[in-house]
Amino acid sequence: MRNLYLLGFLAFILISCSPSEEELMQAGMEKMDGQAWAEAISYFDRALEQNPSNATALNAKGVAFFQQQKYQEAIPVFTEAIEVDSSSYKPWFNRANSNLELGNFKEAVSDYNMANGLDPSQTDIYYNRGLALLGMEAYEDAILDFDAALQVNPNQALVYFNRGKAQIGNNDPIGAMESLTNAVNLDGRNGAAYYLLGVTRMSALGESEKEEGCADLKMALSLGYTDAKSWIDDFCN
Repeated sequence: MRNLYLLGFLAFILISCSPSEEELMQAGMEKMDGQAWAEAISYFDRALEQNPSNATALNAKGVAFFQQQKYQEAIPVFTEAIEVDSSSYKPWFNRANSNLELGNFKEAVSDYNMANGLDPSQTDIYYNRGLALLGMEAYEDAILDFDAALQVNPNQALVYFNRGKAQIGNNDPIGAMESLTNAVNLDGRNGAAYYLLGVTRMSALGESEKEEGCADLKMALSLGYTDAKSWIDDFCN
């Protein structure tokens, strides 16, 4: 009997010393801060063993998978988080980002729409949804989202760059040149933007813009954008 009592006492000590759900969550978040993604997941899994309905743990676990570029693994975890708490924009937004990375543009737009409806103040949604719409070749809608992102912060080179791409797709070369010019003015290291600007100048305006177009293409090549070389060889030498 003494041995049985002793075993029971030891079991009580082990149980009482095990970390709480809150402690496991805190440890997981600390691992996230240190970019120790796999270790963070192990803590979130232990928290979920105690409370399978912990939506924060599920969302954080999905983010840890996302940060490791394990998008296929992240999506079902975000789906679980949504099933537990569909009122938070975060898992909708994060699942959309995972689908965007996988090229599942229609699914991404659907989730971005849900996230936007739940919290319209989250302005990152506009740019990311614009990228998904651009991938779907829904150029007008993409431009509207890029415009919304620029209203929040007009100094975003990548937004102007992708706006320019959407405008090219929407047969608006003049508008595209304006957007791409803004892109290179804000980020002089974007070789792709210089390339698109040069090609658009020369395609839309011909000889009148040849000198500036060639200058853009040569800048693109100097920045490592090798696609510019064939245009330079054909039209600028």
